[in-house]
Amino acid sequence: MTEPEAEQMSVAPGEPHDSLLSESLSYVIGLGLALLLTAVSFWVASTSVLWGPGVATGLVVLAIAQMGVHLVFFLHITSGPDNTNNILALAFGVLIVFLVMIGTIWIMSHMNANMGPTPEMMNLHTQRG
Repeated sequence: MTEPEAEQMSVAPGEPHDSLLSESLSYVIGLGLALLLTAVSFWVASTSVLWGPGVATGLVVLAIAQMGVHLVFFLHITSGPDNTNNILALAFGVLIVFLVMIGTIWIMSHMNANMGPTPEMMNLHTQRG
């Protein structure tokens, strides 16, 4: 590999590339990492080698790593000064998703208490029946 080719290949993930070969290589590396993380996730979920309660933690860590790979290699989100708007949009999106998740969990956890008949109503129904 000549010096200019080596210089083109040393572009950081997520940064603009000078050549099609360099950009293609970045996508192939991202695809390889995504496939590896997916395979490891399936292995973690189906193996009995790991400690049972640790499986959920392992899957969360692998999911976060998978999101990082997609953000950097495919969506080209980096921490450079020219990507400030992208990072702010991503942070806002994460905040909205977090708020929706918390609201959904809160509603679902209080649904049984608010939707079912009260114990007094149940007792009244059994006394009349």
